[in-house]
Amino acid sequence: MAGKAEPTPQRPTRRAPPAEEAGGGPAPSTLNIFMAVAAGLCWAAALAMLLFGGLPAASPPLAPERLLFYALALSAALLTFGPLERAAGLAGLTVEGTVGACILLYCLAFVPAPGDWLLSLPDLPIYGLLLAALLITTAAVARPFVDAAGRRIFQQRARARDARRVRRQSYEIGLLVTVAAALAGLRVLTWVSLLLLAVALLIAELLFLSAIRAEPNP
Repeated sequence: MAGKAEPTPQRPTRRAPPAEEAGGGPAPSTLNIFMAVAAGLCWAAALAMLLFGGLPAASPPLAPERLLFYALALSAALLTFGPLERAAGLAGLTVEGTVGACILLYCLAFVPAPGDWLLSLPDLPIYGLLLAALLITTAAVARPFVDAAGRRIFQQRARARDARRVRRQSYEIGLLVTVAAALAGLRVLTWVSLLLLAVALLIAELLFLSAIRAEPNP
């Protein structure tokens, strides 16, 4: 019939990618992939210098090989913990992880190995510095895993996103590893002592959970 308007074709609507529809957010950006690759290369190079020589303890503090090792260790820690802190909202993770990892790598590379057991007075400061670095580094490494596990285990949102709980539990894991290393230095580490330590930390954490109110991440 004359004058009858033709139906206007409808434009197809754009559907979000499956990851966005499921609430998973967009795919990882190229920058994140680049930072992950760069962090892996820095860790590999720093560990290669540490394990296969090239770092004489008697060299000057500003020797070229030392400066290269410092740069690799610092870059590896920053590229590892920085994106994790930004992605998970774990305040302070970059500082703790970088400080702990750099001190630990420096001790392993340049501090002479202790020649006696842990409580021997000349070697006590070396053991103390090494154990402190091990505690901080282990806690920083465990913290993202503790945060992710807590979000799955705890049903209450405030408890699942409790910033103090995440930090406390990560340092409990660091304390477990550090005390195990100290017991090994004292030459008294056994499976029984390690199990008793783990049970003691577990009981302490249960008491903390029952007595301390949740503080969600900002």
